[in-house]
Amino acid sequence: MKHSVSRTTLERDGIRAAVRNAGHGSLLRSDAELEHSLSESLAQRNCEGPVWVFGYGSLIWNPLMRFAERRLAKVRGYHRGFYLWSKINRGSPERPGLVLALDRGGSCGGVAYRLHADHVAEEFKLLWRREMIAAAYLPRWVDAHTDSGVVKALTFVIDRNTPGYTGRLSDEDIVATAIGAHGHYGSCADYLLQTATSLEQHGISDQRMRRLARLLLARRHRHA
Repeated sequence: MKHSVSRTTLERDGIRAAVRNAGHGSLLRSDAELEHSLSESLAQRNCEGPVWVFGYGSLIWNPLMRFAERRLAKVRGYHRGFYLWSKINRGSPERPGLVLALDRGGSCGGVAYRLHADHVAEEFKLLWRREMIAAAYLPRWVDAHTDSGVVKALTFVIDRNTPGYTGRLSDEDIVATAIGAHGHYGSCADYLLQTATSLEQHGISDQRMRRLARLLLARRHRHA
């Protein structure tokens, strides 16, 4: 599957430029806001050693980061869900889509990436251009449990105070929203299916993602 967001796009800050050119610049954080958020998150890291990033959605199947190592990992205290309306990445202001976020409670399986020590600043800059261009996520350092031990990893948690927070939607509402929603990163339906497929390929159990993928494919088949 072709990804509409690439490392080159992020290096050129192409997504934010495209959003501005489409007349939706008000959805974006300013350069100063992005830089402040990034600096603040790095300053909040209270441990020594390698820097890790925990991915639970598209970072699993399209990481774009230059990393030294990756491990399957589980984060406790948060779970994965479609908790964020997307007017940029997987939808538009006219027809919002949905993207995944971590919300409180439960646990979440994903992939932890260890960054090269001398590339952390560069990789985080691109990561912020990908995940933090709108005020929706809260960067958090969490304990990611791997077969080789616990690592401190940065991940992105939903800000429940953002207007884009969905609360808990039904499976039917999620699938109905995903069908037909497209954004600068591609279609919402493909995002859902690719994430579900990637979780299966990595041996990460997520019954709801499996169920959503089945419902979406069944709906596509009925309307083919």
